[in-house]
Amino acid sequence: MVDERRAERLLSLTGLTPERLRHGIGERDVQAAVLEFLANHEPDLISAADALGTTPEALVAAHRSLSA
Repeated sequence: MVDERRAERLLSLTGLTPERLRHGIGERDVQAAVLEFLANHEPDLISAADALGTTPEALVAAHRSLSA
């Protein structure tokens, strides 16, 4: 249930569709949008970092790099 709400919020805030997200995840702009979403909500950022085996700081740095 939490993941469904998070997914709905991601799509709503980024303007992405499920299809665009699936097919565009290798694209810089889609990656930047997802990382921006995470960077703007600390609980999601921490959860994603844990799931990916990285740090929140690394995800924020990746967002900065993609957004530059």
